Amino acid sequence: MIEGLETPCKGNILLVDDTPDNLRVLSSILTKHGYYLRKALNGEMAITAAHALIPDLILLDINMPSMNGYEVCLALKESEKTRNIPIIFISVLDNVWDKVKAFKVGGIDYITKPFQLEEVIARIENQLKIQRLQDQLHEQNRLLEEQNHLLLQEINNRKKAENALKKANQKLQKLACIDGLTQVSNRRKFDEHLKQEWIRLGRQHHPLSLILCDIDYFKAYNDTYGHPAGDECLKQVAQAICHAVKRPADLVARYGGEEFAAILPQTHSKGALSVARNIQREIQQLDIKHCASDVCDIVTISLGICTMIPTGEESLDTLILSADKALYQAKQTGRNCYCTYLTQPQGEAFKCGNDQCELFE
Repeated sequence: MIEGLETPCKGNILLVDDTPDNLRVLSSILTKHGYYLRKALNGEMAITAAHALIPDLILLDINMPSMNGYEVCLALKESEKTRNIPIIFISVLDNVWDKVKAFKVGGIDYITKPFQLEEVIARIENQLKIQRLQDQLHEQNRLLEEQNHLLLQEINNRKKAENALKKANQKLQKLACIDGLTQVSNRRKFDEHLKQEWIRLGRQHHPLSLILCDIDYFKAYNDTYGHPAGDECLKQVAQAICHAVKRPADLVARYGGEEFAAILPQTHSKGALSVARNIQREIQQLDIKHCASDVCDIVTISLGICTMIPTGEESLDTLILSADKALYQAKQTGRNCYCTYLTQPQGEAFKCGNDQCELFE
């Protein structure tokens, strides 16, 4: 629809010719065929008219005074606003060189005068059809680009949401595996990790060591100093054990109450013994006063150690039970010491000691 017209037209065409008779003839013919016509007698008028209202197509004569058709075409193609207007040259010039030049400066077709009416109408309709198809294609591409942009935004938003959810799940999973008071792994994490390591090291035929620790006379400590002090004691002991158990593959967990555990993958009994001694030293360096203890005036710890190579002959429960037996033996021996569970032909045995000396039982 052209502004000012009540009914749709087939196209908005700008006629450019310095001969008024030519303009009248073409204008009359094209108007009868349903086109909206504007006329320009020279190049300057044509450029002004094209910028004022972008035509669907320009019929452009070549031989004009002041500014010929080639120059008009070049000027229109240099403008961002008018560069995409299809231009059909219509001229008496029949030389091949003139036609080639017309295409070089940006023309899309060339009609030689005198022309046949049917030919002019056919060429105009063909170029307008091509132009409309191109406009439709550009519009479709624009819509596709918008849809792609929205889709990319949606994908990015979903990725951000997924990452946020993943981080939240990781945080929740971490919180579910951490003891709220001491900030070391909890019993759930201990059970999962110990089972994983038992299976993994069983395939590799490598040793797995377990140390169970118990704070000596902790009930008496709570009764004497109060539960808030007891909680602070548990926190400090947990961190001290972590300082002694340094390898990334090792795991320190709160086993229950005042009991802690250290899982030591690929660690022989000698290495586990060394870790137990380090734990004892770290606890002693805390120098937490404990006047209600029967073994020392500071907080101490008893440790049970067991090392096994996972096989089908023994179960994971055997490792835990053996470490627990060693811990019980450490308490029976006098506390503030470690005991290692040993398997011998004649039965169970324990090797006990502390940071200062070792003794055999």
